[in-house]
Amino acid sequence: MSSVLQQAQAEKLTLLAADNKAGYFGVHLAKPGQPKPYQAWVWRGGKTVFLGYFATAEEAALCVGRTPEGRAAAAERAAAAVPLTIEEARQQAQQAEKLKLLRADNSSGYFDQRVLSNLYKAQVWRGGQMVSLGCFATAEEAALCVVRSQEGRAAAAERAAAPAPLTSEEARQQAQVEKLTLLVAENKAGYFGVKLGNPGQSKPYQAQVSRGGKDVHLGVFATAEEAALCVARSPEGQAAAAVRTAAATPLTSEEARQQAQAEKLTLLVADNSRTGFFGVSLPKPGQPKPYQARVKRGGKDVHLGCFVTAAEAALCVARSPEGRAVAAERAAVLTSEEARQQAQAKKLTLLVAENSTGYFGVHLNKHGQSKPYQARVRHGGKMVFLGCFATAEEAALCVARTPEGRAAARRSAVAEGQGTLPAAPSGASLKEEGTVPPMPPGAFVKGEGVVPPMPPDAFVKVEVVVKEEEGSTDGRPKRQRTK
Repeated sequence: MSSVLQQAQAEKLTLLAADNKAGYFGVHLAKPGQPKPYQAWVWRGGKTVFLGYFATAEEAALCVGRTPEGRAAAAERAAAAVPLTIEEARQQAQQAEKLKLLRADNSSGYFDQRVLSNLYKAQVWRGGQMVSLGCFATAEEAALCVVRSQEGRAAAAERAAAPAPLTSEEARQQAQVEKLTLLVAENKAGYFGVKLGNPGQSKPYQAQVSRGGKDVHLGVFATAEEAALCVARSPEGQAAAAVRTAAATPLTSEEARQQAQAEKLTLLVADNSRTGFFGVSLPKPGQPKPYQARVKRGGKDVHLGCFVTAAEAALCVARSPEGRAVAAERAAVLTSEEARQQAQAKKLTLLVAENSTGYFGVHLNKHGQSKPYQARVRHGGKMVFLGCFATAEEAALCVARTPEGRAAARRSAVAEGQGTLPAAPSGASLKEEGTVPPMPPGAFVKGEGVVPPMPPDAFVKVEVVVKEEEGSTDGRPKRQRTK
């Protein structure tokens, strides 16, 4: 027997064997060929602690055996020297140590275990890392090791404090007692916020809500009703229930209009929609609630709900911040006369032009739409879109307010003051044939058979015409000459 083994016996230490190159627990063959190739180390406080280099593996194992970690590992092995059968492990847990083997939906059937090479490995999550507790012949023996740990005892206490799973009927009764609504939904689970995440497991139903733009997991449950009860207890579930309660009785078109008037809201019409309302589409014709309300929010389409009538969906849109903003924008629309008055008040000129709209910078872009007239100007060599308007005059007013519109108005005024034909602004054209330009001062209309009055210094000039006939002696025709 080597001196190292004798020293271990003298100190009543165990050199723990292991399935590695060195043959001992905590010993690593780090520098083969060196005088001291064996490295001793232990796991302490979540970190690897280096103990030193040694000439032999036994010497390194003795160093490990002297540490608290080595003594603890030796004690654990001594306790597990004789493998326990399934029944012995259960009896040891229940009777001797009053522990409960924690069941789990995994391949081993127990909490914090995994099957590895026909052995059961016990492990717990400690300090943010997975810590191995050992390998065992049976799943029950590994489970016993887990429940002996601090983590296993904490999990057992948490499960004991948790209420027993509710059946579907018990969950419904509990919802009635708490005056909660289990919100139904068209999904596999049948309930709002409930997902069938782990089919075949003891708790296959997952409850989750959207909170702050993120999905928040609320737990897993044995029945869909119990998961729905969990959702109904959340603030998000209660808010969804309140919305559904308010919309429980569908409104007719007339009721929706009356409600809009009562709330001083505007049901926004749209000429390019099958439904006739802004933000309302008909994606599900033939369904009980075929009309869908949605708005554009943050660059994305946001679904507001489905409704029986288009007017009810439009009411939902009108209640949204986006609907209110569009209504406020539409309320600011000017009639043709109001646009002219506004231009006069601001001393602006609505520049006329020979185009289909009659105004400079205004184009009839969307025939039949609520805002068919488009205002645009050329700026920096590019055409700049200013907006769409209900009347040509309102669009012309928008153009007149721009620097380009003001500059065009000044050019037109200067040209008119000089009595010359002003340079046609961009977008203008010559007048069509058949139109009469305005007459200058002093001009008059000359009618057929009417002699205009003579100026004071005018006189009449009389010319006498004498005709002479020249004859030809050779018999050719005579010519006449006028003087």
